[in-house]
Amino acid sequence: MFYRFLDELTQYRPVQSCAVNRENPTGEKGGAAKASSSLGPGRKGAPCISRIESGETVSLMDIQGAGTIRHIWCTVADETPAGRFLIRDLVLRIFWDGEKMPSVEVPLGDFFLNGFGVGYQVNSLAMTVNPNRGMNCYLPMPFRTGARITLENQHPGPVDAFFYQIDLERFGPERIAPETGYLHAQWRRQPLTERARDYVLLDEVHGRGQYIGTHLMVQSLSRYWYGEGEFKFYLDGDTEYPSLCSTGLEDYFGGAWSFGGQADEKGRMQEKTFCTAFAGYPFYSRDDTVHSEYFNRDVPPMRAFYRWHIPDPVFFEKDLRVTLQQIGSGPSGLFERQDDITSIAYWYQTLPHADFPPLPPAHERHPR
Repeated sequence: MFYRFLDELTQYRPVQSCAVNRENPTGEKGGAAKASSSLGPGRKGAPCISRIESGETVSLMDIQGAGTIRHIWCTVADETPAGRFLIRDLVLRIFWDGEKMPSVEVPLGDFFLNGFGVGYQVNSLAMTVNPNRGMNCYLPMPFRTGARITLENQHPGPVDAFFYQIDLERFGPERIAPETGYLHAQWRRQPLTERARDYVLLDEVHGRGQYIGTHLMVQSLSRYWYGEGEFKFYLDGDTEYPSLCSTGLEDYFGGAWSFGGQADEKGRMQEKTFCTAFAGYPFYSRDDTVHSEYFNRDVPPMRAFYRWHIPDPVFFEKDLRVTLQQIGSGPSGLFERQDDITSIAYWYQTLPHADFPPLPPAHERHPR
């Protein structure tokens, strides 16, 4: 697989390479590096959106015609004088082919695998986050007649300096095969799951496509091990039982035996974080990080995971539903849990797509 991917670098393709950023918002040929700075014309002139007011929506890209986005890079602060959790307060939306409802609607940081409004390093094949909050997406995003990307500031204060670049290929619509799917991503949260009722990552998906990724964020509200629940994929008319089912949560994300791998100073087992090409556990913390003499810093444990179904996409012909059991284990065996669960589901499908559930307001997206 990797050999074939690298081998494609030797093959010429009749496409036009271009980039969209603040300086060249349409990706115009010969339109980059025109702005001026104190160093003169074409010398580092317009690197960012200098200010986004609270409540404002800015356009990152709005182009007509066919193409494929190959890479998105962006960076921004993770807090302002008005508050924390900025990368969860910013909402990324992507619209394909003139659609009115977005196919991608997610908090910015969560889309790039930085959950809980916190920036941290991630090293996967489809997404990387490099020091310091250098967020990168490499998922291909084809479109036939146009693509529009917006960013809404739902933070209580303005955002200064949002940097971004979108690298894409332009070509005629005849180069896009009829069965080509469009990228979709949907954010959900259930602050308190129900006992014996599965958490729903995705449902009401109708059309043809494939499920390609999961970003799961868990704040544990119950004692003991949280990860005995199984991921279930209901495909093409499945009702009571799914067609695909994982084993435990850590197994789905490529780990085993409760992610055990290191001991603390008292010899007690500690979960071990990791990042690989297709699955990872990049973030764990019980610390709120806020320094104050008036309150402590401990919070319910925060854990973030990702899984890319790149070698093993889950194909569906008519419909798709994805759920996760809330099951734990402790001294007395298995038990039904209640936790605070957040997720992003990533998939490709044909258009049109069903409407997404409303995205909760910013304050309801903040971690505990």
